[in-house]
Amino acid sequence: MVPSSFTLLVGVAVVTCLFMAWVLGANSNSPPFAPAIGANAISTMRAAFVVGLLAAAGALVQGGSISETIGTDLIDGVTITPLAATAGLLTAATFMAIGIYTRYPIPAAFATTGAIIGAGLALGGDPAFEMYRRLGTFWLLVPIMSGGLAYATATLLRRDDVPEAVGVPLLAGLVGVILANVRLGVVPDPAGEQGTLSGFVARQFGGGPTLVAGVDLGTVLVTAAIGVLAFYLVRRRVLASVEGGIRSFLLILGGIVAFSSGGSQVGLATGPLEHLFRIQLGLPGTALLALGAAGILAGAWMAAPRLLQATSREYAQLGVRRSIAALVPGFVIAQLAIALGIPISLNNIILSGVVGGGLAAGSAGISRRKVGVTVTFWLLTLGSSTVVGYGVYHLLAAVVGG
Repeated sequence: MVPSSFTLLVGVAVVTCLFMAWVLGANSNSPPFAPAIGANAISTMRAAFVVGLLAAAGALVQGGSISETIGTDLIDGVTITPLAATAGLLTAATFMAIGIYTRYPIPAAFATTGAIIGAGLALGGDPAFEMYRRLGTFWLLVPIMSGGLAYATATLLRRDDVPEAVGVPLLAGLVGVILANVRLGVVPDPAGEQGTLSGFVARQFGGGPTLVAGVDLGTVLVTAAIGVLAFYLVRRRVLASVEGGIRSFLLILGGIVAFSSGGSQVGLATGPLEHLFRIQLGLPGTALLALGAAGILAGAWMAAPRLLQATSREYAQLGVRRSIAALVPGFVIAQLAIALGIPISLNNIILSGVVGGGLAAGSAGISRRKVGVTVTFWLLTLGSSTVVGYGVYHLLAAVVGG
């Protein structure tokens, strides 16, 4: 391939990455604020604006692990070329665009994973069965974990013997504890990895003796302090106004999940270009993540309201308490997936939480047909995107070769 052809192909791959990130911003980063819209805690347009900013920020500081998995771990024996990346990203983005048009959210992780596997197989690579086993196990557990945790949380919040000035602040404390130990690219770490807020603060005071699994006493104390602070702030707000305090916590929680969604989703767009940017072009990983973050921001601002309306209004009619119950497991599972480097579908997590939270008050608010059709879409996406990705690669290869 002559240099001019390579430059053209790189340009096409970058544009395809931006298009994929745009679709992600419109599709997969919308669910975090859907429960808040369903509970009338925020308007659709304002939610789309906030989602764009927070998801883009999460993409920049947390997107590296998922990007590496998509770019290097799905296929053995070959590296993803710009042509294969273009074929995979075009396939995945088309699948999700269909979801936006039909108002049935397509799981981005399924579509992208299948498409990149298909393109990689067409490139001559071998299946990475061990990685597929890990992904499949995690994906199967997601609806169970998300729906189950949401159901249990919603049931607890609805109990008359659990004061709201206790139950909601306890959830806030739990979120604070997890947030204190989330790895962020902007927090320095002596090991050269992404650091945590609790670890960084603890090191400023010497850290203290090591307890278990390499965790020092200072980190534990800082984590506990952040959890207590979150509990205190939310409790004070709830005591001043029960409904106002709960709505405030719902909005904060939606923002945190939107941030997490950016970190978990951007790699689906940037992963196929990992080898191109890092090895062939010699650019830092942050440049690739910034590209994806820009696309996510544009997609959220331009097209997210359509999916936000569909997810919030058509799957279940939620109150603020069940909405909180749907978002808490979303945050926990998204951060766990980022830590493990496993691509996930935020649609899968949030919608499972929406259903679980809705069932806590009976099934009257759940559209069974809508949920059934969505699950069918999910099951068909992975296999069909693999086949289409394989075919699109050969089609593009024939065109480029010609």
